[in-house]
Amino acid sequence: MAINCTILASSYYRTTRTIGAPIREVKPALVACSASRQRLNVSQSLNSAFNPLIYHEDLVNDELYARRTQKMMDVRHMLKTGGEDRLKDLRLVDAIQRLGIDHHFQEEIEALIWRQHVSAKCCFDQSEGLHEVSLCFRLLRQEGYYVPPDVFNNFKDEKGKFMASSGKDNIRALMELYEAAQLSIEGEDILDDAAEFSSQLLNALLKYLDEDNAALVKNTLKHPYRKSMYKFKANNFMGSEVEGINGWENCLLELSYADFYMAQGIHRQELLQITKWWKDLGLARELKQARDQPLKWYTWPMAMLNDLRLSDERVELTKSISFIYIIDDIFDLYGKPEELTLFAEAVNRWDLAAVDQLPDYMKKCFRALYDTTNEAGIKIHKKHGFNRTKFLRKTWASLCNAFLVESRWFRSGSRDQPMADEYLKNGKVSSGVHVVLVHVFFLLGFGATNEGPIDLSDASAIISSVAAILRLWDDLGSAEDEDQNGHDGSYIDYYMKEHQGVTLEIAREHVFKQISEEWKRLNKECLRLNRFSSSFQRASLNLARMVPLMYSYDDNQRLLDLDEYVKSMLYD
Repeated sequence: MAINCTILASSYYRTTRTIGAPIREVKPALVACSASRQRLNVSQSLNSAFNPLIYHEDLVNDELYARRTQKMMDVRHMLKTGGEDRLKDLRLVDAIQRLGIDHHFQEEIEALIWRQHVSAKCCFDQSEGLHEVSLCFRLLRQEGYYVPPDVFNNFKDEKGKFMASSGKDNIRALMELYEAAQLSIEGEDILDDAAEFSSQLLNALLKYLDEDNAALVKNTLKHPYRKSMYKFKANNFMGSEVEGINGWENCLLELSYADFYMAQGIHRQELLQITKWWKDLGLARELKQARDQPLKWYTWPMAMLNDLRLSDERVELTKSISFIYIIDDIFDLYGKPEELTLFAEAVNRWDLAAVDQLPDYMKKCFRALYDTTNEAGIKIHKKHGFNRTKFLRKTWASLCNAFLVESRWFRSGSRDQPMADEYLKNGKVSSGVHVVLVHVFFLLGFGATNEGPIDLSDASAIISSVAAILRLWDDLGSAEDEDQNGHDGSYIDYYMKEHQGVTLEIAREHVFKQISEEWKRLNKECLRLNRFSSSFQRASLNLARMVPLMYSYDDNQRLLDLDEYVKSMLYD
């Protein structure tokens, strides 16, 4: 294939119930070549374009690496020598995080934020402006320090209402107040009021702003930092917010560009490993109706584990995610009820002999799952000194059991249908989030002993909230956009049956409110959980942040944000 082929990401997906799973049948990616137009599998298209790009990257890696190393030293020096200008220090940390390069400077950022925490009374006294208070509040909470929301009372009038002022600085302060409000936890009415006040005022001000500032405000409202993939949205930040941070612009931007370019090369090579592993596994040939989407599967780990040093972890996690898809397809498309029961029992027993009476495709799938999971356990043991394979096995048993419950519900027609809450409880497990985050937990080296800084039980509430966010977002899309033909359930469907007379619009509003409440619970858990677990928190938050990209369809059933994300991370 010609090297100047343009890969256009597919936007049509098959209905499913699992993490990041596409919603419609995949039509092969369109590949527009100089000589001809062909329809090819996504992974085949990627493989054809990768090798020349990787070779070119190898030629410049030494120079790029040296420049990147120098810029990292410069930024580290800036972080360590700050302190005289509090707002300047806060803006520096914010810029580093928004540009997606903060994983290089976690120790320095934690030390700087700790200094801010120690002097928090100075940050929040009456002489400080809304912008500085909001920024300090957000950065402290992001690092796990609880700051009471009443620090915003200074910006309310005698009636308890937020006060509005005018000017360009006020617009930036309003945007920062809106950003700070995204870290609210349950019961914090002040932050709910702050979010409503700032969003209403910013929307009202849009018509008075020039094009650039209007775009910045719209991006803030649509993609607040706490709930968005800012590695993806960094371009929106580069052209506006970095300007004016005296002395930092060039250094931060050069490091961000170099880091992004090196990351692309690493991600491409990891994707080559995944596609080769998947091809050698042979399940795509065995299960021709099942999804064959290594690029889609890899997108999750690429987003979740953005530290470039976690290459092996991204590859291992992608392998696990591929089995979530394939087992889901077995339950949806292939298995007979009695076969699915036996398959689930085999996974629960973790016994290869238990699938002897099942079809060949089930045998091969279970064998591949068995081998891959055991290999992951061995790799975790070699790297971190403990073997947690039994916990990985339990996640697969839980997933298959949840699939089996859903299968029985959907096959029963109108009989034995669950209540909405019962469906959601099971749906959080069948989403696959538990499988993914338990694997992440151990791949990152947590859970060595029950006496360590963080145990798996400490992460359970985080896992539950992320799973609920995914399941509810999934059902928001499928309930309105898909003709499910009775084969799939939806929280909205069950909620409307349970509450007769409720319209689809009201049901969707209820789901959006539930998603918002789950984010509050997630924020609370991130404050509660031991700060040694910051890398696990970051991965969990990134999973939740990816959900809207995976499920926000336009009117033509396209995932434009996801297409843009994949292209920006791998090609642009």
